Amino acid sequence: MAQSYVNYASASDISITLASLGSDTNLLAGQASAAIDNTVNKYRDYWISGKVTTGTSPTASRSIELWLIGSWDGTTYPDTFGGSNAAVTVSSSSNKASVCRFLANMATSATSNVTYHFGPVLVSSVFGGDVPPKFQVWCVHNTAVALNGTSSNHQIRLQPVYDTIA
Repeated sequence: MAQSYVNYASASDISITLASLGSDTNLLAGQASAAIDNTVNKYRDYWISGKVTTGTSPTASRSIELWLIGSWDGTTYPDTFGGSNAAVTVSSSSNKASVCRFLANMATSATSNVTYHFGPVLVSSVFGGDVPPKFQVWCVHNTAVALNGTSSNHQIRLQPVYDTIA
């Protein structure tokens, strides 16, 4: 009798420019990643994890937020999102609450250049059980200073998950 086994494709970093990302008191202006396209490989799921590093002299008790935004048809994104690695400002906090799916919140300290890790989290759990055809990550923070300026101090990684029948 054939059995189903979980398998993993090669992990890879998503394209998102977090180095020197500015702070936003209202947590509405941030950076979106390039779209993750699941329409070709059709992976069952993805593990997502990573790290974000604060800049110099951040304010204590603030946060770095990560959100997932799905495309409902593989082309169209909600609000001001467009599926590309770009600065994105959500039009309002009510739109943020309705179109963004919470991924992680990292409470920050006043210590400079601290690396905060998140995950791993299954993407399907964020979207209620399934992975949309395309999705992207959006990062916002209110640390009162720009994030660390070195690109390698930030990383968001995907590990595709699929089934094998043997």
